[in-house]
Amino acid sequence: MEALISKADAIRPVQKKRRTSEKRRDEHKSEKSSSDPTSHSVAHHTSIPRSLRPSDPPPKSTKKYGHVADKKLRAQLNNQSEHTARSKALIREVQDELLLEDAGRIVVESDLEKTWRVGQSEVVANVGVEAAKSRKEWSLEGGPYRSRYTRNGRHLAIAGKKGHVATFDWQTGTLHSELQLMETCRDITFLQDQSHFAVAQKKYVFIYDQNGVELHRLSSHIEPTRLEFLPYHWLLASTGNTGFLKYQDTSTGQLVVEHRTKLGACNVMCQNTHNAVIHLGHQNGTVTLWTPNLSIPAVTLLAHLGPLTSVAMDPSSGGRYMATSGVDGKVKVWDCRNWSGALREWTARGGSAEVDWSQRGFLAVATGGSVNVFSPPTIHTSHAQAPPLYLTHPIPSKPLTSVRFAPFQDVLTIGHTRGLSSILVPGSGEPNFDSMESDPFENKRMRREREVKGLLDKIQPDMITLDPEFIGKMAEPSKLTEGDQTPFSKLPRLERLKAQGKADETELGSEDAADEVDDEDEEADGAGSGKTKTQKVKDKMKMRGRGKTMKRFLRKKRKNVIDPASVAIRAKIEKQKADRIKEQKIKEQGNLPEKKSALDRFRRTK
Repeated sequence: MEALISKADAIRPVQKKRRTSEKRRDEHKSEKSSSDPTSHSVAHHTSIPRSLRPSDPPPKSTKKYGHVADKKLRAQLNNQSEHTARSKALIREVQDELLLEDAGRIVVESDLEKTWRVGQSEVVANVGVEAAKSRKEWSLEGGPYRSRYTRNGRHLAIAGKKGHVATFDWQTGTLHSELQLMETCRDITFLQDQSHFAVAQKKYVFIYDQNGVELHRLSSHIEPTRLEFLPYHWLLASTGNTGFLKYQDTSTGQLVVEHRTKLGACNVMCQNTHNAVIHLGHQNGTVTLWTPNLSIPAVTLLAHLGPLTSVAMDPSSGGRYMATSGVDGKVKVWDCRNWSGALREWTARGGSAEVDWSQRGFLAVATGGSVNVFSPPTIHTSHAQAPPLYLTHPIPSKPLTSVRFAPFQDVLTIGHTRGLSSILVPGSGEPNFDSMESDPFENKRMRREREVKGLLDKIQPDMITLDPEFIGKMAEPSKLTEGDQTPFSKLPRLERLKAQGKADETELGSEDAADEVDDEDEEADGAGSGKTKTQKVKDKMKMRGRGKTMKRFLRKKRKNVIDPASVAIRAKIEKQKADRIKEQKIKEQGNLPEKKSALDRFRRTK
């Protein structure tokens, strides 16, 4: 055993103890510890956690407060300064490890060189071996195709218009399922992970598992054209030719809500990953923003002068920027914090375009026979001209029906009539991933744990709003009046102006005087009608508004009209009222009349 250990060079064989002096024994121990190969191999690949590192000495940038006379205050200031310096040093170390700087882009040496002149062959030749494998061409016959990635960017689902559907791991080439549905397929999306996916077929939405087995048919989603899945709410949203937007809870199977857009058939939809709001593009050129708790759109924007072809949201900016394209050939970038106008607007060559944003804010525009990519931050600045072009790639297979960036990868997938094409866009993918949210290297056990955790942390649909940070804020003061609990929005306009202090007191005084004169004039007319004071006040309130003189004239005219039916009803009501008063008086006096029997009708009357 000792020979094996010595050959492995891990721990040297134990030597026999000899009687030596204390000095020689200490030197021998120090030599043995310094030449231990096991400790050297472990120390080379490990480091002490930052929280367990020794606190002394403090960083050099620590500010001293020796001029403060109070010892307690001086010690407190020194501790705060040392803590701040240590925190800044740890932040710098984290930034160095997470690669927060804009690295990975194509950089030119002079202004005469342009990045868009670099082709895919040059990019593949200068990147790593694994990254070069992402440049692929899939030749398929069931096009045009649409694609969708999982949240971790590891799996890809494709759907051809002629019925060809497939899901696979695009990095390893492992095929999960492949179906020939033999009917029109308009869109496809993964659900919570790669184990389930939904397909928008000719008449309904169907849900399949990873092996391609049909699990559910959502009959309430009729003639769907686009699908979106909200991962934190477990909602499957669909829109189609019927003009309805429907939310289906995939965890319980219930149809949460359906909204009638009243804008006809819709074939453009995307979601804002920041607040889970659905954006729809319609045939009249408007973009509407929908939430499950509102039956009307939260925002209605006239974006183009013709039908929209694509809408996309920027995930890098927290859902602030939106890109739209229409049949009019325009591509516009909007700021969702201010809908007054588009930040940028330019004309795309080749007519209508398909747009999509990457995790780092790169905008891909597929139009005609080419794909153009624009880089931030120029795409977010307000300007009348088109932003500078970052990368372009020609694709002769027209039309280009979809563009999709792969999460955590510098890959852009384009769907067209002859299949799909994946090109490399350096710097477009996010290099750092959160393993608690989406891990590209998760195994089966980790996927199951994440699915259970997602079900436990599921957010209710009513919490979807334009401002996702409204939870936890202080409620606004109530606008109810002091004397009455009538809501402020239901008060008359005059009362609302008085509550806000915007009513003109001089005009109010003259109007009240005029109303008093009108009341004196109408006393003689209304004396014989038997109206109470409250009825007069109601008639007075009805007079407010436009056409006050005409209303007063019509009311006086109605008093002179004698209707036999109304007279009979009025007499019946008066009789019933008199009977009630008589019964009340009898009860108060205690003289109850004798009860009548059924034979009283045969009694002779005198």
